[in-house]
Amino acid sequence: MVMLLQDAEGPPMLCDLCLAQVCQSLSSLCSMRADGSMSLIWAPVFPQETADQLLNHMAAKGRSENKTALQTSIFYQLRLRRASIQSCPLSAEAFRLALCPHRLLELDASWVSGGLTGADIVSGLASNPECRSSLQRLSLNGLRMDWESLEANGGIHVGFSSLRGLRMLNLANTDLNDAALEDICNLPHLETLDISCSAISKLTALLECKNTLRSLIAHRLRHLDMSPAQLLFVFSQLHALKHLDFSEDHFSVDDSDGRDGDETVRQLLEGSPQVLPSLVSLDISGRKRISEAAIRSFVESRSGLVFLGLLATGVSSCDFFSTQKSLKVTGEADENQVCEALRRYRDRECFIREALVHLYSLTTDTDKPQPDVLKLVVSGMQRHPTSLHIHLVATACVFNLTTQDLAQAMPISLLSSTVTQLLNTMKNFPNHQQVRSMLSASKAFPQDVASAMLVINWLSSHEDPTLQRMAVAVISILVAKVKTFLARCQLLAIVQQKAMVGVVDSTLKFALSALWNLTDEMPVAARNFIECRGLELYEEVLESYYAEPSIQQKVLGLLNNIAEVEELQADLMEEDLLEHILSLLQDSQVDVGVRYFAGGILAHLTSQENVLNMIENHFCITIAHILSWIASGTNINWPAGVQLWAVWAIHLVCTQNTSHYSSMLEKEGLTELLKALAAHPSTHSDIKGLSDSILSMVEQYQIHAGAFNNQMEPQSS
Repeated sequence: MVMLLQDAEGPPMLCDLCLAQVCQSLSSLCSMRADGSMSLIWAPVFPQETADQLLNHMAAKGRSENKTALQTSIFYQLRLRRASIQSCPLSAEAFRLALCPHRLLELDASWVSGGLTGADIVSGLASNPECRSSLQRLSLNGLRMDWESLEANGGIHVGFSSLRGLRMLNLANTDLNDAALEDICNLPHLETLDISCSAISKLTALLECKNTLRSLIAHRLRHLDMSPAQLLFVFSQLHALKHLDFSEDHFSVDDSDGRDGDETVRQLLEGSPQVLPSLVSLDISGRKRISEAAIRSFVESRSGLVFLGLLATGVSSCDFFSTQKSLKVTGEADENQVCEALRRYRDRECFIREALVHLYSLTTDTDKPQPDVLKLVVSGMQRHPTSLHIHLVATACVFNLTTQDLAQAMPISLLSSTVTQLLNTMKNFPNHQQVRSMLSASKAFPQDVASAMLVINWLSSHEDPTLQRMAVAVISILVAKVKTFLARCQLLAIVQQKAMVGVVDSTLKFALSALWNLTDEMPVAARNFIECRGLELYEEVLESYYAEPSIQQKVLGLLNNIAEVEELQADLMEEDLLEHILSLLQDSQVDVGVRYFAGGILAHLTSQENVLNMIENHFCITIAHILSWIASGTNINWPAGVQLWAVWAIHLVCTQNTSHYSSMLEKEGLTELLKALAAHPSTHSDIKGLSDSILSMVEQYQIHAGAFNNQMEPQSS
């Protein structure tokens, strides 16, 4: 099978696509045996690595569908070496049929469900003589050992020591006890042992493997009952140890708990360099009563140290670390320390939560895209789907990392996975206001139309106001991409719902802004807006929200977009609508921004004869108002725009009917305003040109009119 190299942000590998198809078509590729198991109709000689990958895909399918996907014996026909069934629903019988016959090198059965216990796994593996010697790495993180249940069902208690080839054993978050630890420490080749969050009370058994144990992970041993002197003695005897994790969950420890552990750490840091002299990494995150001086002394006496875990200890900001370029540190002093914590503590809720809190503070004013950091945040959310604390602060971090234009520089696949995770967060915590508010403000939305519309459809199908606000926010962010009929109709429905009860909130404003942007220089979008009966709705909104300039301005802005499209101008020729717009233009109490857009709409429609007839008597008064604002320096948002459309409108009507409008300009005093505007040094050259042209037309008309009048006067005898 041809394999393709996979870029970090590229498409899936060809092998993965093929294996996914095999998993999808398994029923047609297998035959049913009499005992209900399945076997491949044709069993090719799979490369061993491909067989391992097929198992991983089937396990993932089981996780995603929340059902046992390995209730088959097809793997009896293949060769497995490195098997992962992590978090897969699996029964003891399925495990025995699928995995126990193989000469495994590695097995990750962390957090499996479906009734499978640690005792089932150990006894099953030990039943295969080849596996007893071949298995080197075993992870049972999160499982109950439950030896009693196995024996009650007629099974034989076979200890870990029967798996003589084991070099790495992960028993974190299990009910591991002291007796089982003694059995484990008899393994002749044991190098790495993780007993975090277990029921261990004594570490004395570790002395049995002091010459082989290279890595000990003993995070949060809440049942540990040893004095600092006893603990320090055990550590000092582990001559081969290079990696020690003796960290603690500081959130769940008060001043009385963990005191012996903290004292042990203090003595270790301040003690003799002959204790653990070969240490390469030390993790004491969450420990209290640690001094900067002790840390400095410890690091200086161990030149081979490359990692130090100091998150939530209060000493990670020590100036000494600035000189230790090769030393990686987890802490809260800077982004490097925080990101190192997010990488190393992926499965520890207490530390991920702590790191995210500090990351939020560090990224509040970030101005550069940080895709690697965003990926770490999303990973933390994925690994802790039920932790409200993590998701609350993580969504805030996502907001910081994707605000303004930062999301545009992120890989599409990363944004897609971020959106997926945000939606999962919303689903898992539907009633938490802070989470929903942060999600609604986040700009980490997909840039492809198909993905964006999936998000919009999902959000818009819910009547919850916060979800509606999120839907509108998504569309607002994606106005350059989501130019669709569906998006506009959904937004209009939200506007109508809000207008029916007369509410003014961020969702209504977001929706109006999104519609305004969606129709900007998009004739097709403007036409679809009309087809969705948007004009009728907007006329009602103009009347209902007469005292709300922020609403009026957004409505008129969209109508101005429509007025710019010549073939759609006839749709705006509704007398009541035009009269309302004209009244807004003339009302001196109305916000100047509203009057600007009202005038802009009418200016675009001056090519329509009935509009000219309607505004003829008001035109020069209106223009006088606007030029008066300009001349008086009235502050408006678009001064150059106001000037340009005002002089353009005057130029247009004067060109069409010079005789009529020239006299009106002179009568209302507009010629003097135009002269002042043309003479002002800050006036744009285009505006000066139009003003001079208008003044020239007026002057020429006056000359011709004067000459004509002279000719018509009777001559005296």
